[in-house]
Amino acid sequence: MSEEQRIFDGLLFNPGHPDLKKIKLNAHKLSQKYSQTYEDEVEDREALLSELIGSRGERCFLQGPIFFHYGLHTEIGDHFFANYNLTVQDDAKVTIGNHTNFGPNVTIVTPVHPFIASERRQMLDQHGVPNTLCYAKPVEIGNDVWLSANVTVCGGVKIGDGCVIGAGSVVTQDIPAHSFAAGVPCKVIRPITELDSMRFNPKVLADCSVVDEE
Repeated sequence: MSEEQRIFDGLLFNPGHPDLKKIKLNAHKLSQKYSQTYEDEVEDREALLSELIGSRGERCFLQGPIFFHYGLHTEIGDHFFANYNLTVQDDAKVTIGNHTNFGPNVTIVTPVHPFIASERRQMLDQHGVPNTLCYAKPVEIGNDVWLSANVTVCGGVKIGDGCVIGAGSVVTQDIPAHSFAAGVPCKVIRPITELDSMRFNPKVLADCSVVDEE
């Protein structure tokens, strides 16, 4: 079993393994190159994202700067928008749905380190060799989700479709679909309903209108 497969299986792995370091170094370089481009350098950015990210849909825009740890472990749907300073520590797989928006400084972290200090320093790997080991938990973010500014999503979390996560939240547990959740740790505040429609906020709606769904 490869060290990368151990990550996907939720087992302890050695982040310093040469095979993993090679993937990460490539992702770090591509992230840096992307972060040094201007947003109107569309072709250059598209080429870099094609190398960096495992898969992505149509009309994805990442403002930059960005940082991906592996890159290839991330899958992004259609019509995705990420504002400044997106960080994705995608040791385990990160899946992001369609029409999902991230505010500035969103961070997704999948690795988990042992709580016992001596175990963080060193354990014996599957070959009986002393190494620094950790494990990782995947993250799933659904369709039509809005993560506000400075949100951190921890490993093992699933955020359902249509959710809004309040600014500064640290999401440590699953959030059911169509919920407004916020806080540290992030908790569901209430469901999102039709009463949240801009139709009921006429001062802000002003001379705009809501598109009726068929």
